[in-house]
Amino acid sequence: MNFNAYPFNKEQIEARIDNLVGQKPSEADWNKAMQLIFSCIDLTTLEATDNADRIAAFCDKALAYQKADVSVAAICIYSPFVKQAKALIKNSGMQLATVACAFPTGQMPLEIKLKEVEFAVAQGADEVDMVISRGTFLQGDFDTVFEEIKAVKKACGKAHLKVILETGELSTVDNIRKASEIALMAGADFLKTSTGKISPAATPLAAVIMLDSIAEYHEKTAKKVGFKPAGGIADPETAYAYYLLVKDILGEDWLNNKLFRIGASRLADKVFELIKA
Repeated sequence: MNFNAYPFNKEQIEARIDNLVGQKPSEADWNKAMQLIFSCIDLTTLEATDNADRIAAFCDKALAYQKADVSVAAICIYSPFVKQAKALIKNSGMQLATVACAFPTGQMPLEIKLKEVEFAVAQGADEVDMVISRGTFLQGDFDTVFEEIKAVKKACGKAHLKVILETGELSTVDNIRKASEIALMAGADFLKTSTGKISPAATPLAAVIMLDSIAEYHEKTAKKVGFKPAGGIADPETAYAYYLLVKDILGEDWLNNKLFRIGASRLADKVFELIKA
């Protein structure tokens, strides 16, 4: 598999981040960003203790925001609860996302991964967040990773596919860049940083590499691929940093919940308090 050269090293990327994120926003810019960020949240619960009662309460929480005239973009849950949640949020306009492909490890034969995806879509998932096999990637078998993503994309049918790179385990600039390019070439609708199950999860450094890759891919193909940082984004200031990176690298066209999402379980209430203050 052929990869495109990436012109930035870690130090250069960090300098770009410091230059951008260090700028203090005006009150108007901050308020505008918070409104947009709230509308881009994938409100998430991915706990081993999730059950039907907890999912019902979780859906009630998501719907309660709409009673105050705002809405998150989607809810993200484990696949056994998709059918239940789909009925509970019917006609809300929120999308229903689920995780798949042996989340969070990726350690499962492809045939079973595809069955999992097909099940989730049949149950009503609008979006599938698949995690790649980092073990396969790290041993240099890039073609297999590509073919798996391509097969999962086909299994999604009309559902959108977010490809989770788990950048904390890829570690290096070169690895994150290669994984981004593989996912883009294989048909990802979104690149997503992390499962949220390891540390580090989302980082601005990984985001820049992924966003640069999306920008290059768009320039070559005219296809707009979305971006989703996830994991550890628990406060408005952190979310704002990712907002700035998307705005700077991809531009205003990406500042909507069709192309920008933030995976979070703790962020929504904090942003909600700000925009309703």
